[in-house]
Amino acid sequence: MTIWTPRVLSVLRIVAALLFMEHGLMKLFHFPAAQPGAPDPLPAMLMAAAVIEVVGGALLALGLFTRVAAFVCSGEMAVAYFIGHFPHSPWPAINGGDAAVLYCFVFLFLAFAGGGEWSVDAALAKRRITSE
Repeated sequence: MTIWTPRVLSVLRIVAALLFMEHGLMKLFHFPAAQPGAPDPLPAMLMAAAVIEVVGGALLALGLFTRVAAFVCSGEMAVAYFIGHFPHSPWPAINGGDAAVLYCFVFLFLAFAGGGEWSVDAALAKRRITSE
């Protein structure tokens, strides 16, 4: 099964990125629906979070600048957890922050592991090697 690891890494990256991007789209464009509990208009911090979620999610879905985008998205989720969830309870299942914690650590893993075999980063690296 080890031979599939780079491909499955890419699948994890793509699925996590698309789900993450959906949160930003819900905040910014109310698509596919408005983000539950998000004020309208968005305060500056939520607007910044939404932009990171949409742009970072798109970059991660493509596997472009994966390590940097994943690091930024991981940091955003850490901040979101400690500002938006932790004050209500230290327990993620109680404070509703379990998704934020999971995104934080999946993206932290991607910051170290890269985008996998099916990524623009991998294609560009392969192209650089063949052109040398």
